[in-house]
Amino acid sequence: MSESTSVVVEGRKLKLTSLDKLLFPSTETTKGEVLNYYAQVADVLLPHLASRPLTRVRWPHGTGDQSFFEKNLPSGAPSWLPRVRIDDVTYPLVEDLAQLTYLVNLNSIELHVPQWRIDEDGNRLHPDRLVIDLDPGTGAGLRECAQVAVMVRDRLSELGLELFPVTSGSKGMQLYAGLPGDLSSDQTRDLAQQLAQELTKKHPDLVVWKMTKSLRPGKIFLDWSQNVAAKTTICPYSLRGKETPTVAAPRTWDEVEAGAAGKKLEQLMFDEVLDRLDADGDLVADLL
Repeated sequence: MSESTSVVVEGRKLKLTSLDKLLFPSTETTKGEVLNYYAQVADVLLPHLASRPLTRVRWPHGTGDQSFFEKNLPSGAPSWLPRVRIDDVTYPLVEDLAQLTYLVNLNSIELHVPQWRIDEDGNRLHPDRLVIDLDPGTGAGLRECAQVAVMVRDRLSELGLELFPVTSGSKGMQLYAGLPGDLSSDQTRDLAQQLAQELTKKHPDLVVWKMTKSLRPGKIFLDWSQNVAAKTTICPYSLRGKETPTVAAPRTWDEVEAGAAGKKLEQLMFDEVLDRLDADGDLVADLL
């Protein structure tokens, strides 16, 4: 693969640079392969990014080196990259493959979004989804996350909410439920916090709702705080900046239930996610 090349993406001419750079040195995964992954997954990824201010995590020298979060529009961004100003920050928006490719070419490996979208005038809407982030403490793992995920699913189903599981590509799992948009971010946060407190009371040996790290060994921190309006969560189908190119990957409840029962449940690599998309389509399409 050449070091750099000019391409036309949806009518936009882009110069893709340093395509041979190893963004994941341990697996010798190049920037070109990362761009290719995002191009292949774009049809299912873009609807989850649409109308959401985008925060990126960039690794200029690959995941073996330093990274930084970037909320603001990148310096030198083209005029055709849409943007919105929220709380004194001008964020990029991503609506098509050219815009996505431009940002990924800047070594943006991780894509983080809030649980709310903006309207046509750039105003923040009420959240259209609730998220529960399951974060395993030392000594716990995806099996325990899966056990808690089933508890959360069963409890929220009593409220009429359908839950969609996503292994995070890092250590844990996110659980999403679509919302009709009648609750504020504060109300959604309160609902998630009440759920976390309730499950901690029922299962104190497995669940913790407080962020205090000393309380978390061997347990699953049920993180309700990512529903706060100012917070973001890794977007489904985003790569993670870990040692290997894992992905925030939608999963089936059959997989989660099997994992809760002891069957091996692992984070998925980007090639596995592409294979699953070919076979199963977008498992979180009903969130849209």
